[in-house]
Amino acid sequence: MKPTHLRLRRACAAAAATGVLIAPAAAGSASGTSVPGRSTAASAAAAPSPTPSSTPAPSSDTDTGFTPLTPAVAAQLDTAVRQVMREARVPGVTVGLWAPGKGSYVRSFGVADKATGAPMTPDLHVRIGSETKTFTVTALLQLVDQGKVGLDDHIGDYVTGVPNGDRITLRELAGMRSGLFNYSMDGDFIAQLQADPERYVAPRQLLDYSFKHPVQFEPGAEFDYSNTNLILLGLVVEKITGRPLHEVIAKDVLGPAGLRNTVFPTSPALPVPYAHGYTDQTASGKVVDSTRWNPSWAWAAGEMVSDLQDLRSWARTLATGTLLKPATQAERLKTTPMDIPGAGYGLGIFDVQGWVGHNGSIPGYEVLPVYLPSAQATMVIALNTDSQYKGQEPSTLFGEAVTSIVTPDHVYPGHKPVAPKSG
Repeated sequence: MKPTHLRLRRACAAAAATGVLIAPAAAGSASGTSVPGRSTAASAAAAPSPTPSSTPAPSSDTDTGFTPLTPAVAAQLDTAVRQVMREARVPGVTVGLWAPGKGSYVRSFGVADKATGAPMTPDLHVRIGSETKTFTVTALLQLVDQGKVGLDDHIGDYVTGVPNGDRITLRELAGMRSGLFNYSMDGDFIAQLQADPERYVAPRQLLDYSFKHPVQFEPGAEFDYSNTNLILLGLVVEKITGRPLHEVIAKDVLGPAGLRNTVFPTSPALPVPYAHGYTDQTASGKVVDSTRWNPSWAWAAGEMVSDLQDLRSWARTLATGTLLKPATQAERLKTTPMDIPGAGYGLGIFDVQGWVGHNGSIPGYEVLPVYLPSAQATMVIALNTDSQYKGQEPSTLFGEAVTSIVTPDHVYPGHKPVAPKSG
């Protein structure tokens, strides 16, 4: 699968989207293992979550293809999630599912901090990697709605020095069809970031890593995921508004969307409470705590932070387009083929087996917030590692395991379903 997030060396595509915050679901932690000597407060936080409703609200006469979240189904999900955790060696994960008339399922497993044994819980902040792209593109599309920019404008009209800048459109940047080299795949970039992951990297420096490489193909000719595209779009938003990107997103996107626990940070600090992140993207390949790594290198492509409930709300907002004019949302949702069956990429959004949204990965964290319009269902998966298992992103493995149970006709991302082992 093509990269759709921010792994330094390699990434794979997946998606996520769902929307506006609705009535809060029961939440808690279902820790896979007990932690001896944990404090009373930590033990209380790790208590099993309430069982998902066994009496979902009545559904319509039309079968949405979403399995009711009964206690028996919840038990299946628990088993499947624990299996992926065990095999992929994931420290902690939170899984949330919500579907009208089908109930809800919100569970956390494992630990948020391997040093202290503090449990993973649904209220923890995590870095969201390339989910940030959905916010950056939304800010751009709002400017389209205001008549301040056009999707078919050329990037060279706003940013100088871009290879093929007089031919690459903003639409092609947002749709990953520019042909520009992905700066996060540059060898020097990787070496320098691994040598000093806490250093600040400016957006223009990121472009320098990209522009020293030849273009990959003619504008619009192919789909090729490149973080460079989003750095450029972030600069466009700043130029048009005259404000820093983090301020634009906070005021024009997060505020109207009602997201109070989502931030575009200007430092490596994470809002409290947060999960520690763990990655093997080091020069030695050794797993380290990457919580304090500076995410500036991801900027408009992947710097943001959020939590479960905000991601749930945003997924629906993103997929249904409540912040945009209908015609603009329609443009956003026009997809072009990716490299997996049943998947297409629009403007900073994708549709994978009917699930609409975007995934995110950055050293130490992965998220998968997606929305299934046919069932008005939302799935959010958040975990505190990005270390791959047999070449697969762990968020993809969780998404596959969960959807094979609740939406067998829409298995994300379309691979052979994972059969949970008993016990």
